[in-house]
Amino acid sequence: MKKYRLVCLAVIAGFITYSVFVFQSSVTPYVTFAQAKSAKSTVQVKGILASAKVMQAEDGRYTQFMLRDDAGEEAAVVYRGVKPDGLEQATGIVAIGKYTNGQFQADKLLVKCPSKYQGSVNQ
Repeated sequence: MKKYRLVCLAVIAGFITYSVFVFQSSVTPYVTFAQAKSAKSTVQVKGILASAKVMQAEDGRYTQFMLRDDAGEEAAVVYRGVKPDGLEQATGIVAIGKYTNGQFQADKLLVKCPSKYQGSVNQ
């Protein structure tokens, strides 16, 4: 009976250890561009469009724009994928990826668009 309990406890401890490891590796922190430059793993940079100029490749394979992070630093973001709707009107953008070769290479983009529910209240 004691051997059975020890095996069960070992399995539970192994599962908890594995779960913690997987959770930590899947967490992507929010950072500034300065911190992203030295990060070795995938990070999230939150900001706004630095200019209204959003360039898209003719074949539609990538989109490039300037993003200003919360610290005020600007960097070019290259997103390989379909350009999100409303990118130019976005009130906030989160780019998820890595900083390489002087650009932030985004794997994913999260775009916060102005809500249709925001606006003036008629009185």
